Amino acid sequence: MINSEMTVRDVAIQLPESTRLFESLKIDYCCGGNQPLGQACASAGVDVDDVMERLAGVEQSNEAKDFQNASLPELITHILDTHHVFTKSEMDRLQLLADKVLNAHGGNHPELVHLDELLTRLCDDLKPHMFKEEQILFPYINALVQAADQNRAVPFAPFGTVKNPIRMMTMEHDTAGEILRELRALTSDYKVPADACISYQTLYQALQNFEKDLHQHIHLENNLLFPKALELENALTQ
Repeated sequence: MINSEMTVRDVAIQLPESTRLFESLKIDYCCGGNQPLGQACASAGVDVDDVMERLAGVEQSNEAKDFQNASLPELITHILDTHHVFTKSEMDRLQLLADKVLNAHGGNHPELVHLDELLTRLCDDLKPHMFKEEQILFPYINALVQAADQNRAVPFAPFGTVKNPIRMMTMEHDTAGEILRELRALTSDYKVPADACISYQTLYQALQNFEKDLHQHIHLENNLLFPKALELENALTQ
């Protein structure tokens, strides 16, 4: 049973569809998911009893249930094919769109200068981050699975233990989460100004969609993939 003492992370794992509610209430379930639900509700300025009642009405979808029980290779494939593909394509589109809006509206909306800088910083962080996952961390996790399936010893890791790249990836997730929060604060929760053109409106909507996808992306890694990988490596070294 879900209670207010559970961490937001554990609620999101036990009830994956709760992430939709957390998104709408601006409750951080990925980078800041280690807070107890009651504390997270207080930080977000929402009533914990109301949230508990709404969580009770949340139904799990079949897709969400599958993620809880997915194997490590299945999780990795989903993250790569869904979230990495989306993130890469959207980063290019968002940066072009942000530059266009800045050029057209920067005179009346100086905050767009900082928005453009934050977005550039986020993309500059995410590109090498995903490359390291694709070329180093994820292949090693798959190698751990193969070792377990074939009853072999833990494979050689040039980084010592999977804990090290996971620690680094988690820290980089925290950085991305902080930039997302800065973007949302800067734009007053992506409230479009009265003089916004269609490109301006499109940019804000696209940034919200990007934020939502990145939250799901980080949640799957921080709260499902990484703990399972750590558990598997530990089992192989016993």
